[in-house]
Amino acid sequence: MAITPSYDFDLFTIGAGSGGVRASRVAAAHGARVAVAEEYRVGGTCVIRGCVPKKMLVYGAHFAEDLEDAAAFGWTIDQPRFDWTVLRDNVLNDVTRLEGLYTQTLDNNGVTIFAERAVLTAPHEITLASGQTVTARHILIATGARPRIPDCPGAEHGITSNEAFHLDAIPRRVLIAGGGYIANEFAGIFHQFGSKVTIVNRSDVILRGYDESVRDRLLQISMTKGIDFRFHAEFRGMEKQADGSLRVAMTGHDEIEVDCVLFAAGRVPNVEGLGLDTAGVEMTAHGAIKVDRFSKTSAEHIYAVGDVTDRVQLTPVAIREGQAFADTVFGSGDPVAVDHQNVPSAVFSHPPIAAVGLTEGEARNQFGAVKVYLSDFRPMKNVLTGRSERSLYKMICDEASGRILGIHMIGPEAPEIMQAAAVAVKAGLTKAEFDATVAIHPTMAEELVLLR
Repeated sequence: MAITPSYDFDLFTIGAGSGGVRASRVAAAHGARVAVAEEYRVGGTCVIRGCVPKKMLVYGAHFAEDLEDAAAFGWTIDQPRFDWTVLRDNVLNDVTRLEGLYTQTLDNNGVTIFAERAVLTAPHEITLASGQTVTARHILIATGARPRIPDCPGAEHGITSNEAFHLDAIPRRVLIAGGGYIANEFAGIFHQFGSKVTIVNRSDVILRGYDESVRDRLLQISMTKGIDFRFHAEFRGMEKQADGSLRVAMTGHDEIEVDCVLFAAGRVPNVEGLGLDTAGVEMTAHGAIKVDRFSKTSAEHIYAVGDVTDRVQLTPVAIREGQAFADTVFGSGDPVAVDHQNVPSAVFSHPPIAAVGLTEGEARNQFGAVKVYLSDFRPMKNVLTGRSERSLYKMICDEASGRILGIHMIGPEAPEIMQAAAVAVKAGLTKAEFDATVAIHPTMAEELVLLR
C-alpha cells in the first residue's frame, strides 16, 4: 500500500461500532495510518446498547420458566425472587468491560482515537467538535442507525431500546410500538420479568420478512403466554397522567393506560449533520448512504459500511463489510465484496427464531415448484414439565434439484442450531445430503436430518 504523506491519515473512520472498529483495525494491520472518531462510546450499537446487553437480558428472562420447570426434574426452589437492578448493573458493567476491550484493540493496532463528533467539511477534510481539522486520503462512514421515534404528541415520554437497559425498575405495564424483532424480543423479556405487555402494530403481520409459519407460531405462543397484540393500530400519541402513568391513543382500538411505552418501529441511519452533501455523497430514497458492492459511495474516496447503508442491518454483516473494505482499499490482493445472499439471522424472542435463505413465499415466486418439509414437535424438556409449547422446523427445497433454498426454525436454541445449518445452505447442499447425515439423538437438532 502506497503511503500518502500529504494527508494526516490514510484512513479516517467516523463511528467506532462493530464495522468501523473492524475496518480500522484491519487497515492499520495493512500498514495504514488510521484514526477513528466516536462521539459516544467505542463499540457501537451492538456492544453498548444492542445485541450484546439484550442477549444478557434474554438469558436472565429464561430463568423465569426454568425455575418453574425445575420442579418437574426433582428440584425444590423456595420463593425465587428477581432483582432487576442486580441484572441491570451486571449487564452494564460487562458492557463497560467490552468497551475497554474494543478500545484496547484499536490502541494495540496503533489507531488514533478521537472521542468526539466528526463531520466532513471538505472532500478530504474532517473537522472535530473541538475545532481541530485533519485530512485523510480515504474516509469511512460507519455511524450506524438509531431507533425511529414517531412524530406524535407525548413522544418525549416514551423510551427506545437504548434506554431500556437503564430503567430504574421493571414497569408493571408496558406498551411496545412495533412488530419487528426488537419489539418481539423486548416483549418476551419484559413478560418474563413480570410486566403486562401489549404490542401495538400498524399491520397484522409481525416479523415481516420472516417465514409465515414461524412468525405465526411465535404469535400463537406469545398470546398463550399472555402477551396482548393490537393489530391495525396506528400509534397516535400519549399523555402523562398525574400518577405518572401514560394514556396511549391509537387508531382502531380503545385507549390504554400503561407505565412505559417502548418505541420499536424501525431504525434510522445516522447521517444528519455529517457533511455528506458537502462531500458529494448520494443518499437513497430511504435516507441511507448509497454504496456499490465494494462499499464505495458516489464520492471516489469515501466509503460506508453497516447500518448507515441500505443493505442488511446485522452486526456480523457490518463486520464483514468493514473487513472487505479494509482488504480491498489497503490490502495487496484482489478487491473483496461481501455476499449478502443467504445471510442467517435470529430473533431472540421466547422461544427464539432462526432463519437462513428464502421463505416459502419467496421460493415459490423465484422457483415455482418447491418442496416443503416440516417438523412440528414438542421438545423433550416441555414434555416432562407439561408445557404445551411446540417447536417448528421448516425446510424449503427446489423440487427439481433438491437444493435447500431456506431453513426456518422456532424453538429452544434455534439460533445455535441454525449457525451450522446455515453453512450447509450457503454451500448449496441438497435435502439428500441432509438425509444421509446420521442424527445425534436425542436432540432437537436431529429433526433437520429426519425431515420427511
